[in-house]
Amino acid sequence: MNRVPARLRALVRGGEIGLVILAAVVGCVAGLAVAAMSLAAQALRETLYRLPAGARLSAATDLDPVVTILGPAVGGVGLGVLLVWMSWRRERPRRAMIDPIEANALHGGRMSVRDSGLLALQNVISNGSGASVGLEAGYTQLCAGLASRLGLAFELRRSDLRTLVGCGSAAAIAAAFGAPLTGAFYAFELIVGTYSIAILTPVVVAALCGSLVAKAVLAQPPLVAATLPETFTTAPLSALDILPSLALGLICAGLGIAIMRGVTLVEAGVRASRLPAALAPILGGLCVGALALAVSPQVLSGGHGALHLQFGHAVPEAGALALMVLFAAKAMASAISIGSGFRGGLFFASLFLGALAGKVFAVLMTEMLPGLSGFGLTPLAYGVVGMSALAVAVIGGPLTMTFLALELTGSLPITGLVLAAVIASSLTVRKTFGYSFATWRFHLRGESIRSAHDIGWIRSLTVGALMRRDVATIDVATPLDAFLVAHPLGSVSRVVTVDVTGRYAGIVLVPEAHAAARASAETPPPLSDLVRYRDAFLVPEMNAKAAAAAFDRSESEALAVLDARDTRRVVGLLTESHTLKRYSEELDRQRRAMVGETV
Repeated sequence: MNRVPARLRALVRGGEIGLVILAAVVGCVAGLAVAAMSLAAQALRETLYRLPAGARLSAATDLDPVVTILGPAVGGVGLGVLLVWMSWRRERPRRAMIDPIEANALHGGRMSVRDSGLLALQNVISNGSGASVGLEAGYTQLCAGLASRLGLAFELRRSDLRTLVGCGSAAAIAAAFGAPLTGAFYAFELIVGTYSIAILTPVVVAALCGSLVAKAVLAQPPLVAATLPETFTTAPLSALDILPSLALGLICAGLGIAIMRGVTLVEAGVRASRLPAALAPILGGLCVGALALAVSPQVLSGGHGALHLQFGHAVPEAGALALMVLFAAKAMASAISIGSGFRGGLFFASLFLGALAGKVFAVLMTEMLPGLSGFGLTPLAYGVVGMSALAVAVIGGPLTMTFLALELTGSLPITGLVLAAVIASSLTVRKTFGYSFATWRFHLRGESIRSAHDIGWIRSLTVGALMRRDVATIDVATPLDAFLVAHPLGSVSRVVTVDVTGRYAGIVLVPEAHAAARASAETPPPLSDLVRYRDAFLVPEMNAKAAAAAFDRSESEALAVLDARDTRRVVGLLTESHTLKRYSEELDRQRRAMVGETV
């Protein structure tokens, strides 16, 4: 790995100012990367679907039917070719690609730029061909990967490297939406996993730089293009406004869970079909194209143009039924796209689906309760509320989505409604489902990651690293008299025993052995009768937390460490006091790093 000169490394590592400067560099690079990916995807859409320059695919109304069906499948062909090439170039299997959340949770912020670049390329192909995925996953993956590589070149400490990965992700989201606060809180809530004064400045600086650079390079229309009535910025909130928002938040929580499980079902179906990985995106692309032709082109790509169409009318031209059909088609298209192998995320799809859900909710409420009128039940207002509430259910980050609504609308009353809805949605999902889309996929892989909180240090603090290796053992068939002679009182407190084949047999407590000999001096019991903890032991791969739980279950102050559960060869001994001491020291070190103290 190429490293920067030692004097420059010392400047960055020596204080907060150096890290802030590095964060600004990361933000500028991220802004350029986001602009480049966006332009590449748009160029692919314009070429493939013969769109006018700058036209949004999901807002198109006169697409060629053949191109509509085949466009996503062409992207599937491109992905299949790329997958075959990647498989051919890799001589041995590689571990799964590490995303920013997993990198910060388990690997101290270490990411592969090569893998991140490949995912970004796949994301551009997927989105540019019309598959129903957004570019935000590629944005954050590439920008966080670049930030990680830069941090490794400067040999940053673990906590600083995790912060820099958060800076890359913050800059990516800020550049994508032109919303620095949204990007910053995306990093705090989803990538770093916490907020502290120590990380505030670098993350906010990176988000601001990313947003400014992207705006300078790429012209971005506002996400909510409709003109807001004056009451949206001046009217005070009332219970009549808040209660429907809470109800919409609960509905969006259920819809978000259904969408996440739908993606999982499609993936399971693709695996069960035994379709080659290179062919699955082609079939998925044909299905997405058929949905676009049957329902609307609004189901294609990320949905930026479609969201502009929905927010372009304070009252929807289509009825609630048409909006519900569009919602179902977009949700199916997103699930099919991701489940069949297209690369991307549900960030923007959840925003668009939430806007549809909010508008349907407002229309139905107005029809069911015609006496309730006012801005609280306006379809445009509840489109924004639903957009945020459903995005929280799928992506997470209540404050992230609240600030997104504030930065996009500039309306404090709407932001108040959004805050009520996202709290209801987030709490419901957390208590009933327990995962966001990213952490749900980690769960399906067998990883116990619920957030980006740094738990990697726990996994590195293993029994193998903590145990004492110079452990003497004794045959469990040794006569008690010989055992007592070899281990008088005051020598050692416990002795590990093995059977005739060398397999672990248990632990004998020396004071108990001497007490048993005095109690039955004429016929002392065999040593095997005094053996304890036959089935209580540790293995080197256990982490300190699992070891502490094993001590609690066995109620033992020390346990033997075996090489494996089947061979049962003794390789060490670990005491509870040493485990808890080292665990407490690491916890304190993590606490001090979180608040910005020198560690």
